[in-house]
Order: sequence, then C-alpha cells, then structure tokens
Amino acid sequence: MRVLKFGGTSVGSAENIRKVAAIIADYKNRNIAFTTVCSAMRGVTNDLIAISGMACDHDDQYKEALKLLEERHFETATELTSPKNQSTVFTELKLRFNELEDLLHGIFLLKERSLRTIDLVLSFGERLSNFLIAAHLKEIGIDAIFVDTRKLIVTNNDFGNAKVDYTQSFQNIKAHINDEKSLSICTGFIGSTAKGETTTLGRGGSDYTASLLG
Repeated sequence: MRVLKFGGTSVGSAENIRKVAAIIADYKNRNIAFTTVCSAMRGVTNDLIAISGMACDHDDQYKEALKLLEERHFETATELTSPKNQSTVFTELKLRFNELEDLLHGIFLLKERSLRTIDLVLSFGERLSNFLIAAHLKEIGIDAIFVDTRKLIVTNNDFGNAKVDYTQSFQNIKAHINDEKSLSICTGFIGSTAKGETTTLGRGGSDYTASLLG
C-alpha cells in the first residue's frame, strides 16, 4: 500500500487538481494499491487564520474575505465538474460554507477565538479541498470517496498541536483500509478527540497524516 500526498500548491487550482487526477489515474491503471492525502488549497489555511482573526477583532470585513474564499472554491468546482453534477457538488460546498459562516459569526459576537475554535476553523481547508478532489475524480470515472480523517485519527485535546493516540488510530485506519473498496481521498492535518472535538496535528500536519496512514 502506497500513500500519495499532495500539498497545497499541488491542489491550489483547478488546473493543478487535474494534474493530480492524472497521476492518480495512472496509478489506478497500473493496479497499484494506494491511498491519497491532500492538503487545503494553497494559501487557504493562512486565509482562515486571518479571517477568524478579523472576526475575533470584531471587524466585519471578515464577511467579505469569507465571500472571496467561497467564490474561489465555487469557481474551482465549476471548472472541475460538469453541469449535470454541479448541483450536488454546489449544495455540499454551500453546506460547508454555511457551517463555517456560523462558526465565524460566533467568534465575531463573542470576540473570542480559542485554540479549540481555531482548530475547527482550520479543518475546513482540508475538508473543502478533498471534497472537490474526490468529486472531480468521480467526474472522470474513478471510484473515489471523500474521507474525513477526523473519523480515523484520534488525538488528545492539545488543540493546535494534538498528540495522536496511535493504538486507536491505527485500529481505525486498518479497519477503514480493509473495508473500503473505493479510493480514499483523505484530509490531511486534522483529527479528533475521543469526544469528537476537532483537532489539528500542527503545521505540516498533512505530512504527518500521510505517515500515519502509511
């Protein structure tokens, strides 16, 4: 089993995501067993830090910054999916952005941004990009599924730089790989506590995720 890991630049645009898809298709054609881990689109993690900071400072310009981020993802989705599939993809994207908008509105109202909250905000970068990549792969005929690794990687509650529970995480990963027949497009960087709270593995955490899956 190989793990293909693609960083933010590699998935930073529709053009680059197509290149990633071509690499994945080549592995599939050669019947190589593998799974995939992808980062957020280039710059998105930094954008989310900045936007949540604006909301925490009670600067309502965060709304415009969030709108631009949403437009970037929808434009990418438009390029990567055919009209017949766009309704489903757009609906899923909108649900994710509505959730992010509600979270940022709470930060704005409370003028508070804990490490726990930041981790949840940052998780959207990987969740959005990997969803788009999986949707594009299905578009071109590859049996792929979006995998939220918060369901696989268990950590403590050291938000911002969580420590992995290797025993439980490896059990989850092995069970997933053994049971799932579709190609998994896995979010990097994120995990969750035993209570289901979203955590991050620190900057560069997508590499760590790939190592854990390996």
